[in-house]
Amino acid sequence: MAIEQVQTDGPFHRGELDVQERLGVRTEVDLFARRAIRDYLPDQHRAFYANLPFLLLGAVDRDGRPWASMIAGEPGFVTSPDQRKLAIAARPLFGDPILNEIQVGADVGVLGLDPATRRRNRITGRIGRNDSSGFSILVDQSFGNCPQYIQERQVQILAGDGDGHAQGDPRREVFRSDRFDESIEKLLQTADTLFIATAFRQKDDAPNQGADVSHRGGRPGFIRIEDDRTFIFPDFAGNRYFNTLGNIAVNPSAGFLFPDFQTGNLVYMTGQADVVWDGPSVRNYNGAERFVRFRAAEVLRVEKSMPFRFTFGSYSPALVRTGNWLETTGKITADS
Repeated sequence: MAIEQVQTDGPFHRGELDVQERLGVRTEVDLFARRAIRDYLPDQHRAFYANLPFLLLGAVDRDGRPWASMIAGEPGFVTSPDQRKLAIAARPLFGDPILNEIQVGADVGVLGLDPATRRRNRITGRIGRNDSSGFSILVDQSFGNCPQYIQERQVQILAGDGDGHAQGDPRREVFRSDRFDESIEKLLQTADTLFIATAFRQKDDAPNQGADVSHRGGRPGFIRIEDDRTFIFPDFAGNRYFNTLGNIAVNPSAGFLFPDFQTGNLVYMTGQADVVWDGPSVRNYNGAERFVRFRAAEVLRVEKSMPFRFTFGSYSPALVRTGNWLETTGKITADS
């Protein structure tokens, strides 16, 4: 059993600290986070990851662009040999943009999420071992997240990939573009879940830097399409660490992953993000504390990619305090 440790140097980089300072929570969050953010995996987290059929990853490609990705397997494909390591006996899914980007020493963010229980935990780390059977992740930081905004879904693992052939079959369709087509626009307009990857790394090797991947959820209609490359969505109250917004503050590159729970498709995007901090539109959107806007540079859709089917259970109780764009009209404006 690990002894609880208190970080002496602080768990946040300058972007996260700047956002916390801007919003008046820096001192309060620092006192809590020094205990809640660890440099090892508690035993309950190790057991949690081992029971999952998928993980979300955030990583940066060779051009410095973040991508959010999903990796999948039968429960048990993730193990934790010790408190500072995850071993993953799988490779990224066919068509995944980071399929060939997993290199030893590369930054990676991990999100473990169980839709059935709304439980989630996060890791920031680096790639250790990497071979044809899978890879390992060396833990720099780990912490838990609250269940807010996660929709309850039951996950059914399918034989093969659910499409009658093995992962990696070249018959699987992959669509590439620099903008949204009609099917992607429909997915965005009806989505209740997204995953966002961000990253920040200076020249030093500080453990409070690296890649991150995070969940965002809302009522269907919480994403608004502004044009065929741009969308905007609300940022609701969370743990106030501001990992995502802190990364965007110092590196606006971001990646998104949208699962289509009906078809099994996965839509990946990478591009640039910015934050709308305040203004009438923010104040008129129920539950919104600010907005995140994203403009895509590359968009991929991989057909029938997920080897699961999801059965919807219920929306997060936290969503009763939030709105959607059908209830919020007008041009997005920001106060100076």
